[in-house]
Amino acid sequence: MRTAGAILRKDLLLELRTLETVPAMALLSVITFVIFHFGLNRDTLSGQLAAGVLTVTLLFAAMLAVNRLFVAEREQGGFDAFLLAPVDRTAMLLAKASALFIFMAVLEVVAVPAFALLLAPPRLGPSLPGLLLILLLADIAFAVIGTFVSAIAVHTRARDLIGPIIGLPLLLPALIATARGIGPLLTPNASGSPPAKWLAVLALYDLFNALLAIGLFDFLLEE
Repeated sequence: MRTAGAILRKDLLLELRTLETVPAMALLSVITFVIFHFGLNRDTLSGQLAAGVLTVTLLFAAMLAVNRLFVAEREQGGFDAFLLAPVDRTAMLLAKASALFIFMAVLEVVAVPAFALLLAPPRLGPSLPGLLLILLLADIAFAVIGTFVSAIAVHTRARDLIGPIIGLPLLLPALIATARGIGPLLTPNASGSPPAKWLAVLALYDLFNALLAIGLFDFLLEE
């Protein structure tokens, strides 16, 4: 945990100094909502249409962070130094997934209010706790899969292409569960409680992929 904490602090300090990733993610999400607002010529969306717009926008913004997650280690020899250090390899997976999760959480601090302002149905307030719970589980899926995919893509020449090509199919179950879970919360008469079925799907998907990533991450680093 100490090693993971050190790597996480390094990544967060690097982002605070450079502001290369999170501002770009936030700007992309806001621009996308503006495009949907004027492109559809509608002030509000509801149900599955609204859920699909929100989910896809967050996905595209997340891919910006995924593509840059391991760039510093690749370009500055961080991988070699980490492999030579007498530490558990899983520490880097935990640190990078935590950093990506934090980036997603900060993104949603900007994206969800922008979505509420430009596209969300009236009276979103009662559904907000359920929406945040769904997004929390979705962020875990994005963080784990994104870290795993980024560790594969960074060793290739076309890492900006390999990340989405591998990551999108792996994230498909999480995207479906997120959109289907959010949809009932974005209806005019929403109860405020997300569907338990989709919460369970997301939770199980998070657990499965976390175990898979832990089991394979050492091999990815060494290769």
